[in-house]
Amino acid sequence: MKNVAANAFPISFVFVKVKYAEPPIAVKGTSRMIFDFKFWRYFANQGELIHNLHNSEMRNFNRRLVWILVLGLLVFALREIWGMNTASLTPYLSSGMTDVYTLARWTSLAGTLLWAGVYLAFHSYAVAFLFHKIAKMPWRAALVMQTYVLSLLVIEKALIFLLFAVPGVTLSVSIFSFGPLAATFLDMPFLTYFFNQLTIFTALIIAIQYRYVRSFTKISPKVILFVLILLHIAAALLVASLDFVPLDDMLNDFTRGGAGVE
Repeated sequence: MKNVAANAFPISFVFVKVKYAEPPIAVKGTSRMIFDFKFWRYFANQGELIHNLHNSEMRNFNRRLVWILVLGLLVFALREIWGMNTASLTPYLSSGMTDVYTLARWTSLAGTLLWAGVYLAFHSYAVAFLFHKIAKMPWRAALVMQTYVLSLLVIEKALIFLLFAVPGVTLSVSIFSFGPLAATFLDMPFLTYFFNQLTIFTALIIAIQYRYVRSFTKISPKVILFVLILLHIAAALLVASLDFVPLDDMLNDFTRGGAGVE
């Protein structure tokens, strides 16, 4: 058994190396090189992907992006079906208003899927478009960059969902963020929400964006890093501020035709 195990490792290692180092191929009748985009192969090898984007044309990318978008929708749907962020609907059930509760849950699911579509489209196509226009990145490179950014966001949400679903509890802060630490030492909800937006996945996203922007633009690396950090801090401040906007009350006032006058 020891000899079998000893022999198995070099074989598997060679197999991985051959698959991993598969070079771009030439398109018949042209001088162009083309490579297949494989999400997991390049997930931990962004350097090879960036090199291929510089020197070759890519195929089979859209199909992988669609799969990520579908998985993102599925994660949002499962979170909603499980009951995350639906505590406000519980009074309908406890009051015996089963039909109203069922309708509210279906409506909430539809709204969640609609929001998920906006969220996924923004972090993929919209942000890629902004990098393409403002930083002058090639569109394809910007979209590939944001595809990996989006995948990290989906993975983060999926992990949080699993960690909440298994014990059957939820928290108002992410365990991957500085939110729990801020809630322990700071008695300011705004700062808790702000630090809750800064996670280990935020650092990974900044690292990916920095590498791609540096590789496909002539902007100074120091400027790139400074601007990216500043943008993510500004986004965290914006999201934390929105947590204090009474959207539910505003929606109720709108559906009733405006706020009541006393």
